Amino acid sequence: MRRFYYLSSCDTCQKIMKALDLPKDVELIDIKQTNIDAATLDWLKEKVGSYEGMFSKRAMKFRSMGLHEMNLAEADYRKYMLEEYTFLKRPFVIYDDHIWIGNAKKEVESASTFFANLK
Repeated sequence: MRRFYYLSSCDTCQKIMKALDLPKDVELIDIKQTNIDAATLDWLKEKVGSYEGMFSKRAMKFRSMGLHEMNLAEADYRKYMLEEYTFLKRPFVIYDDHIWIGNAKKEVESASTFFANLK
């Protein structure tokens, strides 16, 4: 699987996509148009270790829905990410068995180094 999940209206996602200079065989998926599917989310969870690790608590809906006041379980994180793209940390980069999630500096640098070494 070679995919880049991003939000097209997110400047940070756009900047990261340009910086990574992804190979042509990476499928670009705008999560606003096509949210992540259950099978891919479950596969990622096995690699990452938890749904919470892929969940964006910075999403505006996290507070507006009162989720910040709840004690969410893994099943809850999964449910909300499948229902609403905004709860996914972004971008997600999947390249075979390599995965980078979010826009933290160390994630972006790691992905940049990996893709630079492919060339």
